Amino acid sequence: MTAPDEWSPAEDASLPDGTPAADPAVREASAAGARTQDAPPRLRFGYGTNGLTDLRLDDALGLLADLGYSGVGLTLDHMHLDPLAPDLAARTRRVARRLDQLGLTVTVETGARYVLDPRRKHGPSLLDPDPQRSAERVRLLIRAIQVATDLGAHAVHCFSGITPDGTSAETAWSRLADALQPVLDAASSARLPLAVEPEPGHLLATLADFHHLRHLLGDPELLGLTLDIGHCQCLEPQSPADCVRAAAPWLRHVQIEDMRRGVHEHLPFGDGEIDFPPVLRALAATGYQGLTVVELPRHSHAGPQLAARSLDFLHRAAAFALSGSSVRSGCTGSSGSSASSGSSGSSASSGSSASSGSTATPTSPRAPSGPATAPPPLREASPRGGTP
Repeated sequence: MTAPDEWSPAEDASLPDGTPAADPAVREASAAGARTQDAPPRLRFGYGTNGLTDLRLDDALGLLADLGYSGVGLTLDHMHLDPLAPDLAARTRRVARRLDQLGLTVTVETGARYVLDPRRKHGPSLLDPDPQRSAERVRLLIRAIQVATDLGAHAVHCFSGITPDGTSAETAWSRLADALQPVLDAASSARLPLAVEPEPGHLLATLADFHHLRHLLGDPELLGLTLDIGHCQCLEPQSPADCVRAAAPWLRHVQIEDMRRGVHEHLPFGDGEIDFPPVLRALAATGYQGLTVVELPRHSHAGPQLAARSLDFLHRAAAFALSGSSVRSGCTGSSGSSASSGSSGSSASSGSSASSGSTATPTSPRAPSGPATAPPPLREASPRGGTP
């Protein structure tokens, strides 16, 4: 495919039902009469089931396969492979057969909002001061490792949780390290990576925090990283593309969506500030073999349409990124404003850094020397509790 000299997403976006798309940076693939060229094999895209909660799991998997996704980020929740309901092993075997029939790979995600506590979002966490409560989260993660093993998944995703009121940072980090030890033991037995996600507002919020945990635990082999590209834009001192390069040695799972600086809100592609070709170019250059999963947990009402639009966007952005052409930020949101401004932290050149950033490289697995600047004040788009 011959790419244009500049990245400029199509402006004739429309949903499959003919209504105008909210994101003019993306067009529905059928509008051109044919599917956009597939992304290169080394970039494999998935879609998170937490953005398809209005669909039965079987229907969601069928939809993603029909659209051309390579895999799925499967969030264990009451509507999708409930980890607490009876006959989990038998239900898991059925899902494994369905994935195999559809040719989908899978990463197991554990970010369900109320799967353990119907009244407290993401509760209890690994940081809960009540040992019996934190043990519930530990048991869920160990169960997720078993499910992932049975599904043939690439990794199990998790996060730290928010520091409880009145808890010192030292106590919180110690509590997190202690709680994760049995989970890592289970991951080691299964030979399956545990991919911890830096989550805005949580104790472990940044790449620097991930490295702090890694050192606290003695750099265990099976402890890896879930990198959320939107979170990089939201909070990290480096550009998202530089975050990918810095994180490469520990990268086990990737989530992707658009986002704005300082605002933790997962947005459809084009509605935020991220310049995606440099990000995808950096990701391809790392040799990462896992899934890059679209993460839109607040958009399930339009899940099928957004899944189609998102894959089309990613295919075209990846084809452009890997074509060798020069890159500019041409992605616009629904307001028509530039998706990359001087304050956004995104790269405007072919993967060049927007800040001094880290010296870590994929061939030199060292922790970054420290943040170049303090992160911006964080504004949550939803009540306190991490992923909206």
